[in-house]
Amino acid sequence: MSRVAGIVPAAGRSLRMGRSKALLDAGGGRTFLERACATLARGGCAPVLVVLRDPHSPEAAIARRVGARVVANPDPDEGPVTSIRRALASLSSAVAGVVILPVDHPLVEASTVEELLAAFDADPATAAVVPTHEGQRGHPVVIGKALFPEVMEDELPEGLRTVLRRDPARVREVPVDDPGVLIDLDTTEAIRRHLPSALPPGEDPVGGVDGP
Repeated sequence: MSRVAGIVPAAGRSLRMGRSKALLDAGGGRTFLERACATLARGGCAPVLVVLRDPHSPEAAIARRVGARVVANPDPDEGPVTSIRRALASLSSAVAGVVILPVDHPLVEASTVEELLAAFDADPATAAVVPTHEGQRGHPVVIGKALFPEVMEDELPEGLRTVLRRDPARVREVPVDDPGVLIDLDTTEAIRRHLPSALPPGEDPVGGVDGP
């Protein structure tokens, strides 16, 4: 199998939540961040990189404790793709691709990552792999090394979507039996619906503008 790194973008301010999403309880005594890192590692990714605003934060300490590398993105407000660029710039040239799993998608199964990597390895013409569930695209996404230069471009108005939409023929969709690929826990309401144990009892949803 090709050497593929894992990336957990977690540098956003979590303004909708009013707290760090990365530190919320994903169950089993693990935070969202710990679960995302474990999912990538068990799925076959090495190394696993966590992109954070502050490399000295509690999140950074957790990432290092579970064996992940911390990459600093001091200015992620320009969009999530800036975190991905920081991670790509820190990787060895030996890496064939990356699996990108946002920290607010902690319910993805490691077996799904394995399926995506198997699909990536199966066809050299595949530049990216995207999971689908019930006909909808989700996360994580596999990006092959051939697309790294495009991800590093300045003008990507829709981030990775801009790259993936340029040539649909080079993107492979893989149907998976994992609803977690569609579950984005980026608001209190979403967490209440899908993972209520992560919230203190009686907490009301909060509004606001989400960070990257």
